[in-house]
Amino acid sequence: MKALNNTFLLRFAIAIILLTHSIPSLLSNGVNDFGNLYLNQIGFAPFGLVIAWAIKLSHLAAAVCLLFNKYVKWASIITIFVFVMGIVLIHFKEGWYVVGDGRNGVEFNFLLIFALLSVMFPNGFKKK
Repeated sequence: MKALNNTFLLRFAIAIILLTHSIPSLLSNGVNDFGNLYLNQIGFAPFGLVIAWAIKLSHLAAAVCLLFNKYVKWASIITIFVFVMGIVLIHFKEGWYVVGDGRNGVEFNFLLIFALLSVMFPNGFKKK
C-alpha cells in the first residue's frame, strides 16, 4: 500500500499537528485575530487577514496531502516557508524554548521543519 510507506508515521504525526493547530482557530475567531490584531499591526495591512487565512488553509491542505501521500514536496515546501516566517516574525525574539526555560520559542518550528525535510527526502540527499 503506497500510503503506508516508510514515512507514513511521520506524515501522520505532522498532519495531526497541522490539523490541531488549524481547526480550533478556524472554528473560533483565532484566524481573524491573528490577521487583524497581529499581522496588520506589524506591517502587513491591509493584507493581514488574507495572509492569516492563507496560512491556516495551507496547513489544512498540507495535512491532507501528507495523509494521502500526494503533492508532499509542494505541501512541505509551503509549510516550511510558513514555519520559517513564523520563526522570523514571532518565535525568534522569544528564544529557543517553547516551554521550560522560555516561552513560545523556535524549537517546535525547528523540529517540524526538519521532520518535513525528512518526509520530502526519505532517503537523504543523494546525487542521482
